Amino acid sequence: MLRNRWTCAAAVWFLLVPAAEAQSIKDPDPLFQNSGIIEVVLVGPFAEIMSQRATEIEFDGRLHHTDDAGASKEFDIKISARGRYRLQKTVCPFAPLRLNFKKSQTKGTLFEKQDKLKLVTHCKNDSGLYEQLMLREYLAYQVLNQVTNISFRARLLKVTYQDIDERKPQRTAYGFFVEHKDRLAKRLDLKAIEVARTRVSQLEPAHTNLISVFHYLIGNTDFSPIRGSKETCCHNHELIGKDGDLAYSVPYDFDQSGIVDAHYAGANPRFRLSSVRQRLYRGRCANNQFLDENLEKFQQQRDAILALPNEQPGLSERTRKDLLKYMQQFYGVIDAPKKVERRLIKKCM
Repeated sequence: MLRNRWTCAAAVWFLLVPAAEAQSIKDPDPLFQNSGIIEVVLVGPFAEIMSQRATEIEFDGRLHHTDDAGASKEFDIKISARGRYRLQKTVCPFAPLRLNFKKSQTKGTLFEKQDKLKLVTHCKNDSGLYEQLMLREYLAYQVLNQVTNISFRARLLKVTYQDIDERKPQRTAYGFFVEHKDRLAKRLDLKAIEVARTRVSQLEPAHTNLISVFHYLIGNTDFSPIRGSKETCCHNHELIGKDGDLAYSVPYDFDQSGIVDAHYAGANPRFRLSSVRQRLYRGRCANNQFLDENLEKFQQQRDAILALPNEQPGLSERTRKDLLKYMQQFYGVIDAPKKVERRLIKKCM
């Protein structure tokens, strides 16, 4: 296999790791080893955090959790707002959060090896609709976990938010943690890559094509596996790899996808789509040779994927039916060779 020289900013990377090798390195950290709901109490100055929305400011907080043995654990943490689109008050009155743990306190607990964790929140306090949107996004992570270990793990929570100002009402809502990119890389015996941008030729082609199929399944066009809007690559993707090998571009943040169908999401006018529910394949033509084998992976996991809406706690019956219908439409496409030709192969970039 040819290896192209890649020079980007201060880093020089050559990347190629066989997918089978990278997928069987280590088990996830304890927090992400199963899908049971974790109940936690999160204490912090949430009114101030939501007012300031300064991602660079960390506030003192605490996280309480009772483990499976019945032992109560308390962690001193730092809490900050995070995100880009959902950080805006007009989009999410309750912004996503980042929790910064002290590693000295996590040893021997469910949170062992955790440092900074993204917490995906319910966006707005006064409507169950927002919880349903968050749960839909959580399910998208579960779909990708079914077809590849080279994907971010997520863990569903029931969070009780207690403001340090006791006059503020407390709120209990679903949320979920997302595996940190450094822990994902460690699990796969790789490392996170910090560069401004890359090229498709520098990405592992079979995995890149598999991710393109996944994005098509969930109806997502809000991503780029090779470049981002700021200094660090990539847009809703993280790069991981090894010196001397091809990189993996791993997706996250699916709130603009059709499977989530958030009220604030809008179809990108660049693609001339009627709504975020309309699917558009954004796979690379150079990787079409891997399309058949990747479609077969989704076929092999069909039953497991279609079972996810019924297995996930918290979803309303209406949401379950909608998710199942939306995913079945994807299988209606890949079951038909002519539709695959017309909607995927001929639509490649």
